[in-house]
Amino acid sequence: MSSKNRLWDAPRIHGELLKLGYDICETTIAKYMVRHPGPSAQTWRTFILNHMSEMVAIDFFTGHTATFRTLNAFVILSLDRRKIVHFNAPTNPTADWTSLQLIQAFPFDFAPRFLIRDRDGIYGNQVIETLKILGINQVITSRRSPWQNGYCERVIGSIRRECFDHVFVLNEKHLRRIFKEYFSYYHKSRTHLGLEKDTPTFRSTQAMDAGPIKCDPYSAAYTIGIFAMLHKKVILQAEAVHGSVCLVPIFGRKPVDILLN
Repeated sequence: MSSKNRLWDAPRIHGELLKLGYDICETTIAKYMVRHPGPSAQTWRTFILNHMSEMVAIDFFTGHTATFRTLNAFVILSLDRRKIVHFNAPTNPTADWTSLQLIQAFPFDFAPRFLIRDRDGIYGNQVIETLKILGINQVITSRRSPWQNGYCERVIGSIRRECFDHVFVLNEKHLRRIFKEYFSYYHKSRTHLGLEKDTPTFRSTQAMDAGPIKCDPYSAAYTIGIFAMLHKKVILQAEAVHGSVCLVPIFGRKPVDILLN
């Protein structure tokens, strides 16, 4: 009983044995209990796994435009299926703005039970009050412990490697458009190891006799590192030309120079 129930102490085991008809002294039970190595409390990983279906994580990160201006980005990630519940790209984020994003992300009765966040000062009193109104319990990570919000950090890393490293962002509006197209690919085409190599929206498996394999435009675009601006149907490539960045449309239009000095 002691080996199978790591969290049970001597009084708990003594009470169970009494109900089973065994009258044994509690000190005897304490003497022969199995000594488990390590902490008896629930670990952080166990807590995440136990409540993954009712938990989200939020975080801010930054990116840079073609003119080296810093842009902010905000994401809300559902840990259950790794879905991006909400995203936005503010110019100057504040606590009031963050509270509004939470309300927009969880309308009506769709709020999760737990929300993981770091100790950023932007999560001020307004954010705390909004979480209380929505009925969400905030779980604050320890100082200098980004691994405690590892799922969200991993998503941000994927955004940087698969999107930002291959795209020149022009402004906030352009960044929101990029996010919209990338997250469509992220949800529908990109497989995840944590989901047993499935996608967040359950991508179906094509049968062997279903005909020729068709190229997924989202998957192909991001896998080879080229972003297609779907609204204008123009694919851009970057070239360094005499201290400037030259955005050259592959379809033969005139290049657009963005001077760096």
